[in-house]
Amino acid sequence: MAGSGPFAGGGRYNSYGAFLREKFGCRVQKVAVDAGFTCPNRDGTVAVGGCTYCNNDSFRPSSADRSLPVGRQVENGIRHLRRRCRAEKFIVYFQPFSNTYAPLDVLGPLYEEALAHEDVIGLSVGTRCDCVDEAKLGWFAELARRKFVTIEYGLESVHDRTLERINRGHDFRCFADAVSRTRDRGIFICAHLILGFPWETRDEMLESAQVVSRLGLNFLKLHHLHVARNTPMGLEYQRQPFPLMSCADYVDLVVCFLELLNPAISLERLVADVREDLLLAPRWGKGKAGIQRAIESELATRNTYQGRLYGPAIAVS
Repeated sequence: MAGSGPFAGGGRYNSYGAFLREKFGCRVQKVAVDAGFTCPNRDGTVAVGGCTYCNNDSFRPSSADRSLPVGRQVENGIRHLRRRCRAEKFIVYFQPFSNTYAPLDVLGPLYEEALAHEDVIGLSVGTRCDCVDEAKLGWFAELARRKFVTIEYGLESVHDRTLERINRGHDFRCFADAVSRTRDRGIFICAHLILGFPWETRDEMLESAQVVSRLGLNFLKLHHLHVARNTPMGLEYQRQPFPLMSCADYVDLVVCFLELLNPAISLERLVADVREDLLLAPRWGKGKAGIQRAIESELATRNTYQGRLYGPAIAVS
């Protein structure tokens, strides 16, 4: 990470990796598992077809194999990450689809199975804001007394017209309400945000930084928009390609976004990748690591950092 910034090790943004190293005193890695869930905007509860951009196979790691019990997936993932990353402790990441979309008597045993490995220190549970209730939040709060617990809510955009257009099945108010109900329970909160929807303006994307800064989040994931095969958005793109950001535009946008973002929020990631065989666009000719280095280099070139322009929020349109 480019140095001379105000964060750990001279970094120019508040990184999740640095947060974990400081909290646990060792290298901690996430182990992704697939517990076999779906989403309420796929099965007809609130919608059908899922989010228009979403193809879970395009980003699902090999360790997340729903044909195996959760415990076996955890063991396989830990074995791999010990060799590859020399990790010492692990967070089990319930990743594909909505991982609180079941009754608590189904969820609890799955989570406990994931926690059974002696080197697992906690859970990170990816879900939707309309898939939590008081009983589930209460269960997580009790677990958080003995383990590290993060609930990762998919937000994708703060703008309701985007949420409607991508078939999200909920509005921003639903997301903000879920975050409010999750706060102050000892549970860490992460949000997932996509930058680059072609109908959103640059100002609207930067507005997102100011909005999420005041929600009480602990962590944030930034992704650029991928157009994946076998999705409604992918079919639309194949029929009539629409404009997408260049790599240079994305790097510039993320740097400006970080300047506006609350410096207390740790960034879990600045960019995402998908399987090459499932990616339609954009094709930037750089992998995730290369794009992250470009963002860090641009922060250093501009001598700027996360939160430099952090200030009063503006209204959501």
